[in-house]
Amino acid sequence: MEKPRQGFAGLWNISFGFFGIQIGFALQNGNMSRVFQTLGASMDDLPALWVAAPLTGLLVQPIIGHMSDRTWNRLGRRRPYFLAGAILSALALFAMPLAPTLAAPLVFAAAMLWVLDASLNVSMEPFRAFVGDMLRTDQHSAGYAVQTAFIGAGAVVGSIFPYLLEALGVSNIAPEGRLPDTVKWSFWAGGLALFAAVLWTVLTTKEYSPEEQAAFAGHPQEEAVHPVRALAARTYLSCLAWAAVGAAVALAVGVFGLEKEVYLLGGLLAGYGVLSAIAISLAKQGRTNGMLAQIVGDFAGMPEVMKRLALVQFFSWSALFIMWINTTPVVTQYVYGSTDTASAAYNEGANWVNVLFTVYNGVAAIAALALLPWLARRVGQVRTHSICLTLGAIGFAMFFFVRDPQVLLLAEVGIGIAWASILAMPYAILASNLPQAKLGIYMGLFNVFIVVPQLLVATAMGTIMKALFPGEPIWTMLFAAASWLVAALAMGRVAAAIPNRS
Repeated sequence: MEKPRQGFAGLWNISFGFFGIQIGFALQNGNMSRVFQTLGASMDDLPALWVAAPLTGLLVQPIIGHMSDRTWNRLGRRRPYFLAGAILSALALFAMPLAPTLAAPLVFAAAMLWVLDASLNVSMEPFRAFVGDMLRTDQHSAGYAVQTAFIGAGAVVGSIFPYLLEALGVSNIAPEGRLPDTVKWSFWAGGLALFAAVLWTVLTTKEYSPEEQAAFAGHPQEEAVHPVRALAARTYLSCLAWAAVGAAVALAVGVFGLEKEVYLLGGLLAGYGVLSAIAISLAKQGRTNGMLAQIVGDFAGMPEVMKRLALVQFFSWSALFIMWINTTPVVTQYVYGSTDTASAAYNEGANWVNVLFTVYNGVAAIAALALLPWLARRVGQVRTHSICLTLGAIGFAMFFFVRDPQVLLLAEVGIGIAWASILAMPYAILASNLPQAKLGIYMGLFNVFIVVPQLLVATAMGTIMKALFPGEPIWTMLFAAASWLVAALAMGRVAAAIPNRS
């Protein structure tokens, strides 16, 4: 038995909610450094303030993936999480502009970033698995291409909000410590758009029941428990190693005078070692039905193709997080010549960053539907992803040399093509090579390799920059370019793990 083939309307409805989710992410990525700097944060403070975003993803995505695989109610399997995340995200977007009016504005803004990112992840993670749930294998590439197009379109809308509002006469300048009206109204409009788009998908789609999914699979899903059984045979040596590395990282903060946020990295490493030991102990006792044992078992027993793509994701998202944190400081300081957040030049540069982000997201939306399918048919998915990452690396390198804001638009074309491929190719490969019954948890675990590099950037990049290039954020763009070149080379290992070398 095979799933029905979805037409254009079906593909549209399945992924339209991602349009709204990406509006939220675009507002976050394009404006939070501006918000933090306006509220008094220094360049050295930005990585620590941004650490909330990847940390919430690390915690939320595997849990939501695990839970959504096991959920079935009146709304379905994934849709309850779409809706809950959208409601919370919209509330966080409405609350964020209120930060300057409160007693501790920077603390409140950081807290709202935490809530916003966690809520966006609650909605986003099941959307990845939703495409695999609803589409047959030969439509996976088309499904993720449409999803990527909506991601790009949503990011365009979210990124261009402040620029368009200024063009319509809304003030883009505010007294020191206050957010301009362009930023405030962008967050409020974005909250409404996010909720409406997700609600569209919830109301226009009907999920297949667990019985229907089992019939489509055509065989018993025994592989769903196999990784947990394998966990019982593992020793505690790796757990001790993780804990030791975490302790060493934490100790290095005092010995080498590293930034205090590095403690978080050490704590996470040691924490994973402790949780792994608990999960192994539970598995040895035969208590394999709990969430912790299931998640750790699935992480330890990842399919080979997922392990190899994980390295690619690690370097791909390291560069993206560098870009989201540092593009505003780089453009305002080096292109517009100002670090004064109350100046017209700084705010003009910050708005131009929104234009740059709009361009790369717009290019991604077009490339997802026009370039990627054409290129993949000719050279395969693996080579397509490698080529696109290389083009993106060239775009990052341009920031180091170019001082004309208009020319930077060309750099964003390469970055946009790479972004489209990052959002489509790895997921299309995975959806066709993972067991459907565990698609949610595996997609959630795969996103750990999106989150971990962001945590490393947030905790370690500040220390590196302060030691080597104090006050010179331009060098972060070369780090980003190098990361994408490494990711492009790492795709060479992925091909051997794909049964059908498409």
